[in-house]
Amino acid sequence: MTTTKPLITIAIDGYSSSGKSSMARQLAKTIGYRYIDSGAMYRAVALYALRHGMIRQDQSVDSASLVQSLPEINISFAINGDRQVTMLNGEDVESEIRAMAVSNCVSPVAAIPEVRHALVAMQQQMGNEKGIVMDGRDIGTTVFPHAEMKVFVNASPQTRAQRRVAELIEKGVQATYEEVLANVINRDHIDETREESPLRKADDAAVLDNSEMTIDQQNEWLLNLYNETIARK
Repeated sequence: MTTTKPLITIAIDGYSSSGKSSMARQLAKTIGYRYIDSGAMYRAVALYALRHGMIRQDQSVDSASLVQSLPEINISFAINGDRQVTMLNGEDVESEIRAMAVSNCVSPVAAIPEVRHALVAMQQQMGNEKGIVMDGRDIGTTVFPHAEMKVFVNASPQTRAQRRVAELIEKGVQATYEEVLANVINRDHIDETREESPLRKADDAAVLDNSEMTIDQQNEWLLNLYNETIARK
């Protein structure tokens, strides 16, 4: 007799460029779950703000205009070939939301309470039926505080900046290590100190410092934790 594994919600939080999205995506693929990149949703809102002149030269945000425009912003995910892409009002913006211009303003955008409320509601709706892996900054603390499996990922700012530069170069995006490191440190500060759902480890989250780990080691660690979690159900 075949025993069907129970479906659970998996929340993976952590610092920017810590590799959490890659490992979350791989885990979802391995166990047959749906993957949701919550960070891409905030990047899509930031891109919308950039396109509509709501980001000032000092990277501050015209929050009143953006909040007023939230009903006009529709974010979804689609499959393009063998990869999942982010859709903004029906347009594939996956490549554009990864650019440094978006990276430099996404944390101020994500700090706006009304933006977070709107996207958290979308994310919770996406996770109603369980069987999902979602990564971000506040998934285990705010979006799914009762998730059966929670992980908090960290690595040194220098390691994360090196990884981010390599990722950008692979995608054909020009960026220097110094520029990316400054962005990583600034985003950490904004994410940790914002009033609305600041980045922090959930009390019941397993901590993964992957500074010295290979991608395969990270994936194995995460899959083992999933199997242990399921075994307790």
